[in-house]
Amino acid sequence: MIGKLKGIVDSYGDGFVLLDVQGVCYMAFCSSRSLSSLPSVGEAATLFVEMMVREDFIKLYGFASESEKSWFNILTGVQGVGAKVGLAILSTLTTSEIASSIALQDKTIMSRPTGVGPKLAMRIVSELKGKTPDIGNIDSALGLQSALGEDEAPSNISDAVSALSNLGYSSIQASNALAKIVAKEGDDIDTARLIRLGLKELSS
Repeated sequence: MIGKLKGIVDSYGDGFVLLDVQGVCYMAFCSSRSLSSLPSVGEAATLFVEMMVREDFIKLYGFASESEKSWFNILTGVQGVGAKVGLAILSTLTTSEIASSIALQDKTIMSRPTGVGPKLAMRIVSELKGKTPDIGNIDSALGLQSALGEDEAPSNISDAVSALSNLGYSSIQASNALAKIVAKEGDDIDTARLIRLGLKELSS
C-alpha cells in the first residue's frame, strides 16, 4: 500500500496531479483545496495518499495534509459518500468546518458541497457524531462546539454564542472566537464581558 509520495510535480489535470517519483509518475486525484496548495510544475511536493483497490481499477487519492486524508477516510465510511463526494466535501469545506458541522449537528453546512443533499448531509452529521480523526489533540474550539451541540456548555458561553449569532456571526465563528478567549481568560468570565471580548476577537 502507498501511504505517502514525495516527488516532483510533473503536471496537473482536471482534479488530479501527476507526481514524478524517481522517474515514475503517479496520478493522484485530489480535492481542489489540496491541488491549490501544491507547488508549481517542476517543484518538489509531498502528498499523503489513500490507495483504493477495486476489481476493475486502482486509484490513488492525494491530500496536502494528514488531517484531510483522515477526514476523507471517515467521510467515505458513510453510506452514500464515495470518493467523488468525499473530495467534493473537502473541496468546499475546511476540515474545521467539517468538524464543526458534525459537532453542532449542522446539516446546512454539510449541504454546501456538490452532490450532498439534505438527506445525505443529515446522515453524515448523525453517523459521524462524536467521531474525529486520530491526529493528536483536538482544537479547543471543536471541544466547545461539541459541548454546545450537546447542550453541555456553561451558560455564560452558550449565551455569548447566542448573542454573537444574533449579531450576524455564525455559531462556528462565535465558538472559535470564544474558545480563544476562554483558553486565555478561563471559563468563569461573565456573559457581558465575554460578548465584548468576542466582538473584539471577531473584528480583529
